[in-house]
Amino acid sequence: MSLNQKHLPFFIAVLLGIGIYMGSKLNTNSSSYFASTKNSSKQKFNKLIDYIEYEYVDPVDTDSIIENFIDTVLQNLDPHSSYIPKQDLMSVTENMKGDFIGIGVRFYIYKDSIAVIRAIEGGPSFRAGILAGDRILIADDDTLYGQNWSESKVIERLRGEKNSKVQLKIKREGVDSLLNFEIIRSEVPIKSVVASYMINPTLGYVRINRFAESTYLEFENNIEDLISKGALNLVLDLRDNPGGFLQIAMQIADEFLEDGKLILFTKNKTNEIDKTFATAKGRFEEAEVYVLINENSASASEIVAGALQDNDKGTIIGRRSFGKGLVQQEMDLGDGSAIRLTTSRYYTPTGRSIQRSYDKGSEAYYDDYYERLEDRAVDTLQLNAVVDSLIFTTPKGKIVYGGGGIIPDVYVPYDANFNNDIVEYLKVSGMMDFFVFEYLDGQRAQYTSLSEAEFLSAFEISEDIYQQFISNFSERISLKNEEIHLYKNALKILLKSAFAKQLFGDNTAAKVMSTFDPMLQKTTDIEAALISN
Repeated sequence: MSLNQKHLPFFIAVLLGIGIYMGSKLNTNSSSYFASTKNSSKQKFNKLIDYIEYEYVDPVDTDSIIENFIDTVLQNLDPHSSYIPKQDLMSVTENMKGDFIGIGVRFYIYKDSIAVIRAIEGGPSFRAGILAGDRILIADDDTLYGQNWSESKVIERLRGEKNSKVQLKIKREGVDSLLNFEIIRSEVPIKSVVASYMINPTLGYVRINRFAESTYLEFENNIEDLISKGALNLVLDLRDNPGGFLQIAMQIADEFLEDGKLILFTKNKTNEIDKTFATAKGRFEEAEVYVLINENSASASEIVAGALQDNDKGTIIGRRSFGKGLVQQEMDLGDGSAIRLTTSRYYTPTGRSIQRSYDKGSEAYYDDYYERLEDRAVDTLQLNAVVDSLIFTTPKGKIVYGGGGIIPDVYVPYDANFNNDIVEYLKVSGMMDFFVFEYLDGQRAQYTSLSEAEFLSAFEISEDIYQQFISNFSERISLKNEEIHLYKNALKILLKSAFAKQLFGDNTAAKVMSTFDPMLQKTTDIEAALISN
């Protein structure tokens, strides 16, 4: 197979790097501290930069030198302390905040115009009636078609101050004249609870893809809805969740644990210990809870899984998690950039650290992760090789392990028939989503009358659609057709999920994917056995 084996680890590592962020902004005025420090090494560095800037024979961008220096320093501390340049901080902050100010559309720059993929539910364009397939031709007096617009320039043009207005002229398929929309910019949600539905009459399902500021409120709203539909037990899906805010993870864990139960404790460089306990009455304290994790579940995801496992609550199902037990705090550098600096370690209620060793450096640390990705089918972790110091016991006598992620109670091996490099690459590359957009474009009307229930039960990927995709895919990735067809069933499910996402949204797409999900199947089997007993 000529698909680069490093593609998958690269894409997953990018997602992981975006999300591994815990703690809150540091409120100390660190700039005044550094300004008053008379340290010869710091003075030496400042002089060096001055000499390079004013005396060096060739022009040098000293800002880039400083940024590279910061990166180098942080990389030598631990794998998760990181530098966020000024140009990236806004998007990173928005992602963790849970919303942004704009008009709220997903789009492609397609055939010299701005083509709407889908208006974001709850956003101003959704409320105004902008539809998938619409072309945004003019914004106020700016022509957006036939121009050399980059995606970043389009985003910059369509965003603005809260409550500001933008006049859009839109071309819609089947309508002769242009449509006029006045959009009032407002908060556009970036959902972190990406799926929520009933698996059966008593078992609810919630998937969280990161722990942002808005996650707990989203979680509350979704579980209230599930309870109203009859949910007595819950599947909490934290697969591929790279983490987020520490306090949000603790709020989620609190929903499952009785008052007074220890959720976690942190320890800083002076060995000061800060403990967090469950408080309010949680809505699922009496329920059966199934937490799904995999090798990309990290940080805040591991806090939730570890807190429940150590308190003998629920069942952890899946594969060993990433193994990140370091807490970062965001510190402003004064020029619009920031660093996220590791300031403490967290420990699960039994006292175990799930942080993997980084004694050999950051490169070896991530190489270990990549090796796990490439050999997930056999990553069972040899428990008989775990040293005594990494063995812990829960209050009910269950053995749990530290030193390298959360080891699930029920192991579900990697399914190479469905989870393979080709399938995983398609999930993260966006190639399949673009194919579906192109397929729907121009014939979207025939799908508008289809309800979600009809789509889920009756819509199937025809052989014609499948062959069109294979032809498109083969042109971009050098793979033999007979090799691709080994994964035909999986690819058809992915295609149906991509159709579901663009026609109905993320929740419907998740329902499609659940039809071929070994972890969910294992969960429902455990639930059925529990009920029968």
